[in-house]
Amino acid sequence: MVNNNINALGVIFANTYDNLVPELVAERAMASIPFGGRYRLIDFVLSGMVNAGIDNISIIVRKNYHSLMDHLGSGREWDLTRKRGGLNIVPPFAERSVKMYSGRVDALDSILDWLEGQKERYVVLSDSYMAMNFDFGKLVDAHVASGADVTMVYNRAPIPEGARSDNYTLRMDENGRVTEILTNDYRCGEQNLAMNIYVIERESLIHLIHDAAVRGLVYFERDILARNLKLLNVQGYEFHGYASRVSDMKSYFDENMRLLQPDSMEQLFDAAPIYTKIRDDNPTRYVEGSAVKNSLLADGCVIEGTVENCVLFRGCQVKKGAVVRNCVLMQDTVVESGCDVSYVVTDKNVHITAGKKLNGTETFPVFVAKKHSV
Repeated sequence: MVNNNINALGVIFANTYDNLVPELVAERAMASIPFGGRYRLIDFVLSGMVNAGIDNISIIVRKNYHSLMDHLGSGREWDLTRKRGGLNIVPPFAERSVKMYSGRVDALDSILDWLEGQKERYVVLSDSYMAMNFDFGKLVDAHVASGADVTMVYNRAPIPEGARSDNYTLRMDENGRVTEILTNDYRCGEQNLAMNIYVIERESLIHLIHDAAVRGLVYFERDILARNLKLLNVQGYEFHGYASRVSDMKSYFDENMRLLQPDSMEQLFDAAPIYTKIRDDNPTRYVEGSAVKNSLLADGCVIEGTVENCVLFRGCQVKKGAVVRNCVLMQDTVVESGCDVSYVVTDKNVHITAGKKLNGTETFPVFVAKKHSV
């Protein structure tokens, strides 16, 4: 909670890109996908906003949001329990006139009355499908200094395999003004890949969304920004930090594994604190005879067997004689004795029974759904 004078409010979209990881969003929103041992994806963007002093934040949800509401609660962990502003979760059908939204324009149209009643000058819009430590304060400062109508955040990165049919890339002039927004770019190599984070004046946003909704437009980037680049001064803002994109099951596995590389944890977590829901657990217990190598373990785990190159979430158990390699095991997964498990992603509360051999590959990890026993 660094700066309490920033003149901006935040809007986070919780369900964008749900279609990219259907396995992980069967019972949750994209924003509440577990990541990195003890976090959810929304923790990163929400903590970034709070660290910048943005204390009036609305989260627009579409479906499967019970898990997200359970995780966020009243917003106490993010210091968002306030009389004015704070954390506001907007479900679909929140107003009589609103249908289930299909794009960002519909979603923002559902909170127009709320936006009109706010006092902040700027609005920061963000999706919640990335793990990053982003300084929203610097972004708002850059937006104000440039005099732009809209500022779009991008980073230099190859287009992920899972997002080749759902991405935006930018072309800019020498002054950083966006001259073209390409939809579903499929070029190889590093591109100016949009991160779906925007800053815009609140009054301008209200005007644009109202106008777009009347004309039946759906997509903020494609229908509003891309068509009006000559009228609107849209500036690009490059993010140089660590960024993990979740665009399919393979990328989810890879980005968790990437945290095991030297310096990855420092790059992601050292710039500013990342807050999450507290679960009071015992420290992880390593029983005599266990062996753990190059792994990230959250609290509450009990390790009796062998664990190598793994990310284990809170409360996981690896029983005696079990060998777990190159796996991502979510909360309260139990691996019984004698198991041989490699390249596996388990959802929460999975039970792998004694003596089972469960092996995926680096290019195709095996996924076990929530509360399943194999």
